[in-house]
Amino acid sequence: MYSPVAADVAKLRNTTGAGMMDCKKALVEANGDFDQAIDILRKKGQKVAANRADRDSAEGAVIAKVNEDNTLGAIIALNCETDFVAKNESFVLLAHELAEQAMFYSTKEEFLASDFHGQTVHDKLIEQTGVIGEKIEIGAFERMQGTYLGAYIHAGNKIAAITALSAKVDGGDEVAKAVSMQVAAMNPIALDETQVSQDTIDKELEIEKEILIKEGKPEAIIDNILKGKMQKFYKDNTLVHQAFIKDSSMSVASYVESVNKDLKVQGFARIALG
Repeated sequence: MYSPVAADVAKLRNTTGAGMMDCKKALVEANGDFDQAIDILRKKGQKVAANRADRDSAEGAVIAKVNEDNTLGAIIALNCETDFVAKNESFVLLAHELAEQAMFYSTKEEFLASDFHGQTVHDKLIEQTGVIGEKIEIGAFERMQGTYLGAYIHAGNKIAAITALSAKVDGGDEVAKAVSMQVAAMNPIALDETQVSQDTIDKELEIEKEILIKEGKPEAIIDNILKGKMQKFYKDNTLVHQAFIKDSSMSVASYVESVNKDLKVQGFARIALG
């Protein structure tokens, strides 16, 4: 039988907020599968956020860059082993340089093979591993194109996001940055309900239905209750429907439209350490 180590139990507790013993039992039942353990806790009525926190933290710097005409952008995570290196000025500067270059390559593989001051990015990372004495690598890579992009890097370089708007408008810089800040802080799973995967919807319905049955809700009204539950799920977890973090009286979509009635959010990208 799988026996969870203390570090795994603590990680699950930090992620979910559930009690230590509940986390241990869930991990045993899931045979060590972290995501399954979260679902088990939810089904048993534990207060666990559907929008899961970032886990398995690694050190490094996450940097987002957008080109001068705001049509091209990239986010990279330059990973290292310790927070001491992650905060080093030269390490952060390297991350910024690499993010500037990443904008021009469609895939992580193309980016790693590209020329960086006379050597490939891949070889530069190997060189820095030797210089610093820690493993240095590109942990994540996201590239975006759009009509108008804006970026946000959270203090400490742990999270960064890019948002794509439908048009270049007066005040667009502020809007794109504010929505990117929303993405960084609230970690939406999709732009709107149409972009939520069917697997995610099915899993959410399964969990909520099981909870309602355990609560003794009559079968005849469960479907109607589930419709309301899913509306709340979309409001909490999809970007345009989320409450705007700078003014919770309006949604993100409403905020964007308050700047320009024809303006829409078309997409986003987000990378966080972990």
